[in-house]
Amino acid sequence: MTGSTIGLLGMASLLGLILARVPVGVALGLVGFFGYVALEGTTKAMFVFGAVPLELASAYSLSVLPLFTLMGALATFAGLSSDLFRAANAVFASTRGSLAMAAIGASAAFGAVCGSSVATAATMGRISIPEMLRNGYSPGLAAGAVAAGGTLGILIPPSLILMIYAIIAQLSVIRLFMAAVVPGVLLTLFYVAIVFVWTRLAPKAAPAIPAGGLSETARLLVRVWDVSILFAVTFGGIWFGWFSPTEAAAVGAFGALLLGLWRRTLSTRGILDGLGETARITANIVLIVIGSTIFSYFVVQTSIAQSLVGWIGGTGLSPTAVMVLLVVVYVLLGCFLEGIGMVLVTVPVFLPLVVANGYDPIWFGVVLVIVVEIGLIHPPIGMNLFVIRAQSPEIPLRDMYSGVLPFLLAPILLIVLLILFPDLALWLARAI
Repeated sequence: MTGSTIGLLGMASLLGLILARVPVGVALGLVGFFGYVALEGTTKAMFVFGAVPLELASAYSLSVLPLFTLMGALATFAGLSSDLFRAANAVFASTRGSLAMAAIGASAAFGAVCGSSVATAATMGRISIPEMLRNGYSPGLAAGAVAAGGTLGILIPPSLILMIYAIIAQLSVIRLFMAAVVPGVLLTLFYVAIVFVWTRLAPKAAPAIPAGGLSETARLLVRVWDVSILFAVTFGGIWFGWFSPTEAAAVGAFGALLLGLWRRTLSTRGILDGLGETARITANIVLIVIGSTIFSYFVVQTSIAQSLVGWIGGTGLSPTAVMVLLVVVYVLLGCFLEGIGMVLVTVPVFLPLVVANGYDPIWFGVVLVIVVEIGLIHPPIGMNLFVIRAQSPEIPLRDMYSGVLPFLLAPILLIVLLILFPDLALWLARAI
């Protein structure tokens, strides 16, 4: 049996295990190990993989994960999200659909200190959906805006998926973060534009709400000055070279702790819960990365990536056609795979193909995150939708699906723009 055949059997086994609800990290590790055994024998497999857990657990590059996760957890338990929502609502006040726009704007701001899509959707769902429903918004618009806004948490830095991609692809976290800034801002504006058009075509979906006046708007904006400073110091320090990503994450986590204590919104219980949440998320991610590393070694030995590059090259498809094909594959995978699992399963196979077709791996990382965002709100899985459903069971799932469909246009448009104009993602990354 050839290496490529063993590789294909391994991929099929991996998808079967994931569909059978085996944890992604465990599935990756099992397929990687036994596939390597089939190729090289048990003794060599044990020798190669024996040091992987210790090597990764002691890797300096992984230390950025728990620190940025702690920053987001402390910001959540300190209640910063509610102030961000009220400030964003003040910006859009008197505009039809202002609460939905505020949910998206606040999600973008909270994503800048959180890094998790599910956490952003869950936090903003608790705050904004009851407010929208109380003011007569349609359930579909309320759920769709929060679900879509939640996806900004994994695009706007810091992003857990971008950090994981950087580790797998051995790329600079700083450059990936900078590359995601402009696409993140554009996607936020596209989501807001969808709300604007929706509420003009269907005014009953979002009744107009009177503005609170300039003084009230100014007061709400001033209230989040400290959160703005936290973001500016953390990522400004990366931009100007004051901090490494790990140092910036430590500064951000400590700053979130100080903010919560200074505002008197972060209790001892909140700190302990934040530490516990950080430990849980970090342990899950490290387990997944260990499994992914083992699986990557197996994929390299099978030469399946090189075979795929050669096969695609033989078809005569242009680089643009290849990228469109990969995007379609990712959208289909997003129907039954969650984001981190999709990245870890596919990057070892698809990244060599992307590079062989002349695309920058930094650029591909941004496109990959955007495609993962589609999976987070795309039926039938739509992880963000199920998070919102758990918090707002009064909203029918049918309304959630119909409400989120218009928002899918935004990431699709952004991907098209990035394919046509790659510098939208690369110009800031190159400036470092």
